[in-house]
Amino acid sequence: MATKKKAASKKTASKKTASKKPAKAKVKRKPNAAFMKPMTPSASLGAVIGAGAMPRTEVTKKIWAYIKKNKLQDAKNRRMINADDKLKDVFGGKKQVSMFEMTKLVSKHLK
Repeated sequence: MATKKKAASKKTASKKTASKKPAKAKVKRKPNAAFMKPMTPSASLGAVIGAGAMPRTEVTKKIWAYIKKNKLQDAKNRRMINADDKLKDVFGGKKQVSMFEMTKLVSKHLK
C-alpha cells in the first residue's frame, strides 16, 4: 500500500513541475489600420457627431457620448437605444434599436 502512495505522489509532482512555462514578454497591440482610416459621415450622422472625417472608433465614441448625454439608453433593458429625432434618421426611422444593431446601421452612413 505504501508503494502505491509513493508512485502516485511522484506522478502529481511531475505534473506540477511540467506545467510551469517561462513567462512571455508582453507585446503591445498594434491598432488595425482599417479602424483608424478616416471616414466621412453622411449628413444625418454628421448632425449627431459632427461633419469632419474621423476613424470608426472615434465615431462610436461620439455616438455613445451623445446617447449618454441625452439619456437615450432604455432604463429597463440597457442594451436598447431609444432614438430621438436626429438618431431616427441614422437608424432608418426606427424608434428603438439594440446596441449591436446600432453599429450596423451607423456603418451605412460612413464612406
